[in-house]
Amino acid sequence: MKLISSILLAGITAFSSPVAAQSPVVVELFTSQGCSSCPPADKLLHELAKRDDVIALALHVDYWDYIGWKDEFAHPAYSDRQRNYAREGRRRSVYTPQMIINGVTSVVGARPMELSKAIADAGAAPSVVDMNVAMSDGVLNVSATTSHRGRPLLVHVVRYQPERESRITRGENAGHTINYAHVTEDWKILREWDGAAALSVDMPIEGDHPLVVMIQEGRSGPILAAAEIK
Repeated sequence: MKLISSILLAGITAFSSPVAAQSPVVVELFTSQGCSSCPPADKLLHELAKRDDVIALALHVDYWDYIGWKDEFAHPAYSDRQRNYAREGRRRSVYTPQMIINGVTSVVGARPMELSKAIADAGAAPSVVDMNVAMSDGVLNVSATTSHRGRPLLVHVVRYQPERESRITRGENAGHTINYAHVTEDWKILREWDGAAALSVDMPIEGDHPLVVMIQEGRSGPILAAAEIK
């Protein structure tokens, strides 16, 4: 794990760019407490969570619950999101662990070099959405303009808990206590946006957990802009 950490920390310097600093790259980890291959990827997400140029999200899926342990953080909507990505990418199946970078690139498991390259490529891509987010008196405001013309865009609002721990007593990871980073706990679609006119929309927000705003082509296309409020 020290090797993985050093590679990722080095990647902060090697792959940082002004574009990435302005629009962080979104890395979604599809994982499960019932998957014995997932803990290395879960650890890797802790390293990603430290980076300023990355928004790291853990989406726990429920399709491994039947093998002996029900993932307490899982939600069917996250499994559906992964299946939508699979259809979009013409992949025949879903699996864990899988990382999706900016809604486009798929990385299998914990592969730090492959992941660092995917993050660098995504961060270097030209931006077609200029988005600003602000919070005032419990109200989130999202404003944006875009040169994008194509499929309708969706404004996603996501909440996550920075860390959660689980003691697993059954299934493939029985006997392990695992600490998870950036566990997604709520996912809403704020509105659809055709991009023709400037966007400005408000949403009341309760609670104090960090939130992420993303503008994405539909439910499983490229993520064109993202911002985080901690």
